[in-house]
Amino acid sequence: MLHDREVSMTSSTRKLGIITATTAVTLLAGMAFVHPVTKAFSQQMSMMNHGMSGDQKMPDMMEMHGQATTETGLNAPTLAGQDAFGAVQEIVRILEADTTTDWSKVNLEALRQHLIDMDEVTLRANAAATSVDGGLEIAITGEGRTLAAIQRMIPDHAQELDQMNGWHATSQMLTDGQRLTVTSSDPKEVAHIRGLGFIGLLVGGPHHQPHHLAMAKNEMVHQH
Repeated sequence: MLHDREVSMTSSTRKLGIITATTAVTLLAGMAFVHPVTKAFSQQMSMMNHGMSGDQKMPDMMEMHGQATTETGLNAPTLAGQDAFGAVQEIVRILEADTTTDWSKVNLEALRQHLIDMDEVTLRANAAATSVDGGLEIAITGEGRTLAAIQRMIPDHAQELDQMNGWHATSQMLTDGQRLTVTSSDPKEVAHIRGLGFIGLLVGGPHHQPHHLAMAKNEMVHQH
């Protein structure tokens, strides 16, 4: 009987070994099959993504366009590129926003010519300043278009300066320009006038912007 048991156990052990080996082979074969199938599936999905139709890609394209538009809006340029261009552009926006604007009277060309005068006097005129009792005397001279601009601008600007800070301002015609004299009885204002010099006095006062708007509306009494 002992012999029969040993034979039976040996047979069972052999069967178990055969089953285990068979199972291992089956698992290995399954893994070998699954790997290429998975790889092929991934490749197929990638090809499908690359081969999407225009309609399928549209949401992604719209999202990217929206992001670009947002960035453009945040970083949009604001400068007109040229000072006179920007000044006229500002006036046009004001006129278009005003429902009472009488377009039959608007004269933007007059404003453009005035801006040319400003450019000539600011950048091309010669300005020789001399300290005088109580302030400053400036000989503003030029030729051609610059001289014409000086003769148009300085007398009217002297009238504006004469109303500021208790100053006394006058202009006198020269053969090649204008002499602008600005003085004050206040020692602090004397230093102020001299510190400003020609260009500081030229830009002084809050009248320039309203003046430009009035000129564009053809409401100007004088040509400063």
